[in-house]
Amino acid sequence: MKKLLLVAPLLMLAPVLSVAQPAEKVDLNVIHRIKDEALGRNSKVMDTAFYLTDVNGPRLTDSKGHRAAAEFAMKRLKEYGLENVHLEKWGPFGKSWNLEFYSGHMMEPMYQPIIAMPQSWTPGTNGVVTGNPIMVNPTTQAELDAFKGKLAGKIVMISAKRDLALPLTPLGSRYTEAELAEIQSAQIQIPGLFGRGGPGAAGGRGGRGGAPGGITPQAIQAFLKTEKPALVIQNSARGESGTLFGGGANRDATDNLPTLVMETEHYNRIARLLEHEIPVKLQFEIKASFDDNPDSFNVIADLPGKAKKDELVMVGGHFDSWHYGTGATDNAAGSAVAIEVMRVLKSLNLNMDRTVRLALWSGEEQGLLGSRAYVKEHFADPTTMKPTTEHEKFAGYWNIDNGTGKLRGIYLQGNDMVRPIFEKWIEPFKDLGVTTITSRNTGGTDHQSFDGVGLPGFQFIQDVMDYDNRTHHSNMDVYDRLQATDMMQMSAVEAGMVYLTAVRPEKLPRKPLPAPQAGRGGRGGAGGGAPPAAGGR
Repeated sequence: MKKLLLVAPLLMLAPVLSVAQPAEKVDLNVIHRIKDEALGRNSKVMDTAFYLTDVNGPRLTDSKGHRAAAEFAMKRLKEYGLENVHLEKWGPFGKSWNLEFYSGHMMEPMYQPIIAMPQSWTPGTNGVVTGNPIMVNPTTQAELDAFKGKLAGKIVMISAKRDLALPLTPLGSRYTEAELAEIQSAQIQIPGLFGRGGPGAAGGRGGRGGAPGGITPQAIQAFLKTEKPALVIQNSARGESGTLFGGGANRDATDNLPTLVMETEHYNRIARLLEHEIPVKLQFEIKASFDDNPDSFNVIADLPGKAKKDELVMVGGHFDSWHYGTGATDNAAGSAVAIEVMRVLKSLNLNMDRTVRLALWSGEEQGLLGSRAYVKEHFADPTTMKPTTEHEKFAGYWNIDNGTGKLRGIYLQGNDMVRPIFEKWIEPFKDLGVTTITSRNTGGTDHQSFDGVGLPGFQFIQDVMDYDNRTHHSNMDVYDRLQATDMMQMSAVEAGMVYLTAVRPEKLPRKPLPAPQAGRGGRGGAGGGAPPAAGGR
């Protein structure tokens, strides 16, 4: 998942608090018990994270690791006493992919092991590939055409060198009070007003565009598929010092080429040698397997309510990951915390009116596919926007998917009606650093599936830590990047919010039902990378 901040629409900031509202009640004794259980010796959140990462990671959707992690999660949830623990299928998804083996070496002019990783959904090399790499980085069609008939069976490098400067800013950071104050101050912005466009406008997050001279990455890929090189190598688009970032190939294609993403310092060394016409010999081997599992699944578990057990509160996060690391901050963190929330609430035997349901989503990295499928099945099809009976009985959804940083507040998704409610709810957690409420939206993860059909779904503001510049979709997204004290804080805060949602006399206020959204009821993008979610990526 990649966090996106979006400005709340003008209408959502209209005064809504003039209507008298009953005072929110918070049972401080229960909140104290929740904090004591989540922050004390009984915490199991890091043990759960260990099994999701070191033991069963990575968890690329429908991979062996994903399925093994799901079996572990179900076993643990049953041990905690949860009910209705099961895998709920959705689909179609497509073929699953497993990386079975990788090795990479520079053999000449001097030996060096190479830091690189195969992209997901690319085939193996059918044995060891050894050869002299060819740099193919054209800026015009004529330059690309010059390679015609010359690349079959070759090792092809398709990226330019990337200049690296010594970083002078901290690798990781927490929000300052000034930054939180800025987040809290939602600014009104109307697309097109004062020359400001929406997505796709100048300076926005619109089309990717091509390289100088009109040649596009898609054209280069199409050309390479006709040439059939033995291996394609890309420079990591960001990262340094051994960290590489990557995505995936088209999971539905049958003609993907074996493709690696290489760490930048190693890629740059090879590129410089080629520029100086010094012979380079590389050796690689990739083994990958594909399984025909057309359906994927979400992990579901319930803690039944009492007086209003047919009404539902949900908590979750995406369970899938990329395969470059073990999917720790993205998103074993949110998944382990959600499991811990269920453990805490169950162990305290709290008398909650509504049923609390855990959902660990798959296919998030390919476009929120698991949560969108669940919402479509249970609540409303976004293309028709006709609510089900479950839609009316839904109270709220809580999501974590911004890494390992402690929670600092809540994004309201433009739903200012919940502001006075949440202001009261976070008061007992201010000693843990939870101080900020903003009308702003945040995008790119599963709460949007709920928000997209008019249901109250929320994501927390989190300390950024080193998520963006070291762990997000990288080979450094591993257990060691998780901060134990932050994970425990996250568990306490989210358990508190879930509990308060489950016992509130009324369901959380919700925004008006959106208009039908053509094209949003399907399975999402076909490629391995996540397409734009609601709000854009």
